[in-house]
Amino acid sequence: MLQLNLSWLGWGPVVASPWLVLLLVRTSGLQARILTQIYSFYKNSRCLGCFPQPPKWNQLMGHLGCSEEGLLYIQGLVRTFGDVCCWKVGPWHTVTHIFHPTPSAVASKDMVFYSFLKPCLGDGLLLSAGDKWSCHCHMLTPTFHFNILKPYVKIFNDSTNIMHAKWQHLISQGNACLDTFDHISFMTLDSLQKCIFSFDSNCQEKPSEYISAILELSALVSKRYQRLLLYMDLLYRLTTDGIHFCKACRLVHDFTDGTIQERCHTLPSQGVDEFLQAKAKSKTLYFIDVLLLTKDEDGKQLSDEDIRAEASTFMIGGHDTIASGLSWVLYNLARHSEYQEHCLQEVQGLLILMNVSQAPVLGSVLQSGKFHCQHSSPSDGACNFGTHHNPAVSPVGLYPFRFDPENTKDRSPLAFIPFSAGPRNCLGQTFAVSEMKVALALTLLHFCVLRDDKEPRPQPEQILRAEGGLLLRLEPL
Repeated sequence: MLQLNLSWLGWGPVVASPWLVLLLVRTSGLQARILTQIYSFYKNSRCLGCFPQPPKWNQLMGHLGCSEEGLLYIQGLVRTFGDVCCWKVGPWHTVTHIFHPTPSAVASKDMVFYSFLKPCLGDGLLLSAGDKWSCHCHMLTPTFHFNILKPYVKIFNDSTNIMHAKWQHLISQGNACLDTFDHISFMTLDSLQKCIFSFDSNCQEKPSEYISAILELSALVSKRYQRLLLYMDLLYRLTTDGIHFCKACRLVHDFTDGTIQERCHTLPSQGVDEFLQAKAKSKTLYFIDVLLLTKDEDGKQLSDEDIRAEASTFMIGGHDTIASGLSWVLYNLARHSEYQEHCLQEVQGLLILMNVSQAPVLGSVLQSGKFHCQHSSPSDGACNFGTHHNPAVSPVGLYPFRFDPENTKDRSPLAFIPFSAGPRNCLGQTFAVSEMKVALALTLLHFCVLRDDKEPRPQPEQILRAEGGLLLRLEPL
C-alpha cells in the first residue's frame, strides 16, 4: 500500500488514504491559484506603474465609493492629470481611466463589475466575447434597422401619453413638483416590454412583478459594487441582498422563458411564412420574434438560452440608459429656458411627430444633455464622465451647437461616447435615441419644464441618477 513520508512535518511514514491524497491535491491547487493571482497582481502593478495615480480615499477601499463629491473629484482629475490616470477598486483591482479621445487608446471593460451582471443578463452581446459575440452581432444588427424600428414610434407615443396622463392627474391634485426620473423609468420599461415581448403589463398604472424585479436587479448590482466584501459570490449569496438578487433573477428568467415558449408554439402552428405575412400587415415585428427567426450563415438558430440572454440584455440594460438620458436632458432644459423654447418651436413646426428625425435642434439638445449622463459600469462611466467634462475636448455644459458641422470637423469622433465606440458600441443606440426624441418632443408640446428650488445631487451607478429623485416642476401648456 502506498505510503507518504511526512517527516518534514515531524511525522513518520503514514498510509496514503484517498482522502489524504485528495486533501493534499486540493491544498496544492489552492496554493497555486493564490500564487498565480499574486503574480498577476504584481505584473499588473508594474505595467500600470507608468500611469499617474491620485491619492486613495481609503487604503483598503482604494478609490471605491463614488458620490456627487466623487464626480467633482473626477473633474479635478481631468484638470490635474489631463488624459489618463489609474483608479484602485479595493486593494488589488486596478482600472485605467482615459479622459481624452486618444485614437490609439483601447479601454477594456471592467470585468469585475460585469461579472455581477452575468447571472441576470447571461452571455448576451454585452458580456460575450470572441466568435460567439461576432456571430450574434452579425445576426442581430438587422434587428435595429430603421424599417423595423419605425413602427415602434406608435408604442413610444402611447407609453409617453400614459405618463403624461399621470402627470396631469398629479398636477391637478396640487403636485406640481414631480420625481420625473421614476416616472420616466416606468415609461421606458413599459415601452421596452411592448417592443421586446409584445406584452402590455400596464406597469405605469399598476404594480408588475417582472418590472419590480428589473428595477431591483439594477439597484442590487450597483449596491454590491460599492461593498468590497460582497465581491465574493459565495459570500454574497448568503446575504439578504444576495437572496433577493437570486429571486429576482429567477423571476425575470421565468417570464422570458415563458414568453419564448409561447412564441415558439405560435410559429409551428402558423408557419414562418404566414407569420411574417401577418407581421407585414401589422407593420410591427417584435424583438422576440426577430430573435426566434434569425439564423446564422449555416442556418442555425439561436438557442432558448441565447434568446433569453439577448432579450434580458436589451430590457435590463436599455431602460436605465434611456431613462437617465431623458431625465437629465429635461433637467438641463429646465435650466436653459432659451433652448427649451427653441426646441418647442421646432417640434411645433413638424407636420407629424413621426418626423422627429427632422428636428436637428432637438437632436443636438438631446445629445448635448447626454454629456451629463453616465453609462455602462461605474468605472467605464468615470471615463465617459471625465471625457465629456474635459474642456480640452469640448465645451462643458448644455451647448447644443457643439454638434454643428463647423464645430465637429476637427474633433475626434471619440469625444462623445454615451453608447461606447468601436466595434462593440451599443447596437440599440438608434432605438434608444428614437424613443428619447419622441418622448422629449411630446413632453415639450404638453409641459413647460422648470427647475425645482432644491438642486439634485448626482448619484453615479450603472447610469447617473439623483439622490432622492430628480425633482422638476411641470406646468401644462
